[in-house]
Amino acid sequence: MKKIGKDRMACFDRASPALKEILLNLYNARKPVELDHHLHEFGSVEYHVESSASSPHDTYLSVSTPLLSQGIVPASRLSPQTLEMIKAICPDVLEIVEPAKEGYQVTLRLKFVRLPSNNASIKIISDISSVQSVILSSQLKQILWNANSLDVCEGAYTPIKLVYHPREPFYVIKQPTKITAVFPMRFKEDTDVIIATAFFQELMDVGSKEAFSKAPHCIWSPIPPLELRGELIEDLSTNGGFVSFDINSRHVEGKKLDKTVWNLLNFCAFVKYHVKSTRGFIQRRMRTRSETMVEVLHKEEVQEDQNTKRKTRAWRRMRKLVILSKERIQKQRSKLKIKINRLRSRLRIHGFSRFRRKWLKILKFSSVTSYTRLEKC
Repeated sequence: MKKIGKDRMACFDRASPALKEILLNLYNARKPVELDHHLHEFGSVEYHVESSASSPHDTYLSVSTPLLSQGIVPASRLSPQTLEMIKAICPDVLEIVEPAKEGYQVTLRLKFVRLPSNNASIKIISDISSVQSVILSSQLKQILWNANSLDVCEGAYTPIKLVYHPREPFYVIKQPTKITAVFPMRFKEDTDVIIATAFFQELMDVGSKEAFSKAPHCIWSPIPPLELRGELIEDLSTNGGFVSFDINSRHVEGKKLDKTVWNLLNFCAFVKYHVKSTRGFIQRRMRTRSETMVEVLHKEEVQEDQNTKRKTRAWRRMRKLVILSKERIQKQRSKLKIKINRLRSRLRIHGFSRFRRKWLKILKFSSVTSYTRLEKC
């Protein structure tokens, strides 16, 4: 089974990659496949895929996902608008089974035999794999559709807490002319907070330029906005501040609605993906810089070692020359001394020693006079 992008932290694609792979394998199988598979994904999402060899033309897909807002629709069933959007994915291939399987919000019957034989079948299976995003998007769309409503009832400014990713709630505040989406940002490490803060400030600076005047107005603040006054403290305890977007009517017109909804649902995941990528880039640059510095230091050490070896060799040669010169000087001195001693020595005459013994012999005389030793009295 191929590896699905784990380094992306959250899937930015509307279609579930794992579910798409399972459905493609069933569609491309040459023989009927007996399958009873449970698939769990990020965000407490569960898929149950069933296929029986006795009924090869029918594949059942059950989906269980936490509802985006527990206060908008009942927790046990989906709204009629959501069911209509699910049917619109591909009415010829997809049918909604009533009632849904126990423990799931919707059960679909898929008829792969009705899929076209060309590449369009892959696109249809990809659209079916995005059923969970369709459910969440439809719920948020119902809120955004009311952005231009003139009959704003009392209490419409009350923040609506929405949960798409676990432990990452965000708030939608309905107002007469706009909708404000507020994202409390939380990070595990201090370095992530620094990178995210710089990213938010840059996002505000870019959004204030005239070229991006049509984009939703972005505001970042280290403290919660006034609209969130009265919310639970644990939901407002953050270390990355609060990011707010103002959604106007032009942002939810026509096809822009789907894009706006999906960007809001994945904003936290996108920020964390950006922070992780930036941190990885900085670490790679630091590692490359450190390796370069190590190479420079290593070259200096090698050069110093070579210089030291050269100095040692030169010193040894000098010492050898000095020792040799000393030995030569001592030899020359000893030779000169020998020569001087030879010059100082007496002249030798052949036969003179014999003549000296015979004729120059010192005579010994004996004394006639005798002496008497006196003793002390």
